[in-house]
Amino acid sequence: VQSVKKLLVHQNRRYLMQEDGSPFFYLADTAWELFHRLTKEEAQLYIGERARQGFNVIQAVALSEFDGLRTPNAYGRCPLLESDGEYDPAKPDLDGEYSYWDHVDYIINTAAQYDIYVALLPTWGDKFNIKWGKGPEIFDEQNAYAYGSFIAKRYCGFDNIIWVLGGDRPIENDKHRVVIDAMGKAIRENDPNHLITYHPMGDSSSAEFVANKDYIDFHGTQTGHHIGTYYGHELIRKTFSLDDKPVLDLEPRYEDHPACFKPQYGYYWDASDVRQSAYYALMEGVCGHTYGNHCVWSMNDTVTEYFKYTWQDAILHDGAEQMRYLSKLRMSRPYFEFRPSPELIPEESALNARQCSGRGDKYAFVYTPLGMPVRVYLNRLCESPVKASWFNPRNGQTQTIGITAPTESLFVPPSNGKDNDWVLILDVM
Repeated sequence: VQSVKKLLVHQNRRYLMQEDGSPFFYLADTAWELFHRLTKEEAQLYIGERARQGFNVIQAVALSEFDGLRTPNAYGRCPLLESDGEYDPAKPDLDGEYSYWDHVDYIINTAAQYDIYVALLPTWGDKFNIKWGKGPEIFDEQNAYAYGSFIAKRYCGFDNIIWVLGGDRPIENDKHRVVIDAMGKAIRENDPNHLITYHPMGDSSSAEFVANKDYIDFHGTQTGHHIGTYYGHELIRKTFSLDDKPVLDLEPRYEDHPACFKPQYGYYWDASDVRQSAYYALMEGVCGHTYGNHCVWSMNDTVTEYFKYTWQDAILHDGAEQMRYLSKLRMSRPYFEFRPSPELIPEESALNARQCSGRGDKYAFVYTPLGMPVRVYLNRLCESPVKASWFNPRNGQTQTIGITAPTESLFVPPSNGKDNDWVLILDVM
């Protein structure tokens, strides 16, 4: 495996860093079905494209959602041995040439060649809490520990691993609790060198289920694909209040996803919706962000009303191309001092019009999703002149406005309306 740097939690308990102390902004793409549905050649194409677009993490699942125990991968292999229709996670299928797990090895190695980390879910959540989906539920405390030990031992030597428990399901009873605790314990014991988080179901946070667990290094939210969590900052703030660890949104609105899961509405979340979720989260001081495309996570190859594109077409869509600018902006100023700064702007509660801001010691960012004028209390930022600029989230370009006094000021973006979002950059001179 080509070496990538070890990841650590920064001492401020808000951000991630590489072992040399440099910032690590987790910028992920969602590819849940990557191991299950793609060939070697397809995986190379997908990973190469995401690397070109600036992603540094890919999220994928070992025991996958789409009937991942019974439906074989692209090479006819399944992950576990089967006996009389039963699957024991303590018995992975490693027989013969190029097993399912050999294919997982290949893809993780390929990602490493592009300096991309794999956020590896040992299992989708329907295997311990079916709730919906196909399952079957196969985990108990003993085999969860055994399976966690197996997968941790297999991948502890891969430099580019981040562990993700959960898999879009909550912990609702003691049975679920002991399974997750056993798996988390097994992974931590057998692989103490890689970070671990938890991927919850929609409109919830991992801190609701695994706060203060010693096997959790950072928390994840899922604001999801409905309109109920349009403003994901509230869930992120709640998560920070529940546990003193870094936070990011592991599943916000996906590009090309039917709004509220209903194609009959005739609206699919687009690049502007994706950016809005991303910049709202950014200003809350998250340790990264996750992008997803509905037709890519599924590795869809058949166009339907629910999946409007093939994954090969969808990987080039605008939202994916524009995520690099989120990271570019965040990395452009002193990193670890960044914090939310709602005090710099008036509160606006109207849906779509809400603006948000974050700041460092001598700079601030203000996001306006519809390009509406931005009123800023510069006297709350500094007592010196301020250089103001507009940052375009659609192309990453910056244009200077001018120098202004540290007083209440109004800034009018170059354009307005849907798909005309802007970030005001304020630098103390």
